[in-house]
Amino acid sequence: MDSKNRVQWVYSSKDNEELEARYDHWAKDYDQDLAKDFTYRGPPAAVEYFARYVRTDAKVLDAGAGTGLVGEILSKMGYCDLIAMDMSQDMLREARKKKVYKKLHRMVMGETLGFKTNCFDAVICVGTLTLGHAPASSLYELVRITKPGGCIVYTLRPDIYQEKGFEQIQAELESAGSWKLVEESDKIQILPKGEPDIYHQVWVYQVI
Repeated sequence: MDSKNRVQWVYSSKDNEELEARYDHWAKDYDQDLAKDFTYRGPPAAVEYFARYVRTDAKVLDAGAGTGLVGEILSKMGYCDLIAMDMSQDMLREARKKKVYKKLHRMVMGETLGFKTNCFDAVICVGTLTLGHAPASSLYELVRITKPGGCIVYTLRPDIYQEKGFEQIQAELESAGSWKLVEESDKIQILPKGEPDIYHQVWVYQVI
C-alpha cells in the first residue's frame, strides 16, 4: 500500500479499535511517509503558535502524540517537561525512541483521561482532531486537565469544525467561562505534496 492510500485507509477506520490497529501497522513507516510523500506541516505550524504563549519550563501534554514529531520539535526549542499520550502502543514505542518525553501513556481521546484535574500548564494536540479520529467532546477533558491560565493549542480541519460539533462545543466552553479564544490561524495546507486539498487551522485557547 502506498502512503497516500495508507492515509485514506486510516481515515476510513470504522471505530477506535480499527483506528488503533491501523496506526500500529503504520507506526514504523509513519515519519518517513509524512516527510517524504506529504511534507507534513502540522507539527511546525502548531508549535509556532504554541511557542508564542507557553514558557519552555511548562509541563506540557502532547495529546495524540503519535510518533513524537511534535515533542521532537518542542524539545529542540527547550521544552523539557513533555508528556505523551496516544491510543496506539506502537506509535508510542516510536515516540519513546526520540527520548524527548518524561512519560508516555496509552489513552484514548474522547474518553475520560487518566490525569488529575489542573495538572498541565499547557496541551498541544496536532493532527488528532480530524476525520475519523478524536471527537469534539475531547475538548472537555483537555480543559479539565489544564490549569487555569494555561493554553490549549490544537489543529483542526475546517470542515470537521463545522460538521462534527467542534464549533458548538468551542462556543459552549467559551460561554460557560471555561476558556477564551486567544488566536485562530488562517487555513494551512497541511499535506501540500500528497493531499493538497486538506487544510487545517491552529486554534489557541486559554483556560480560565
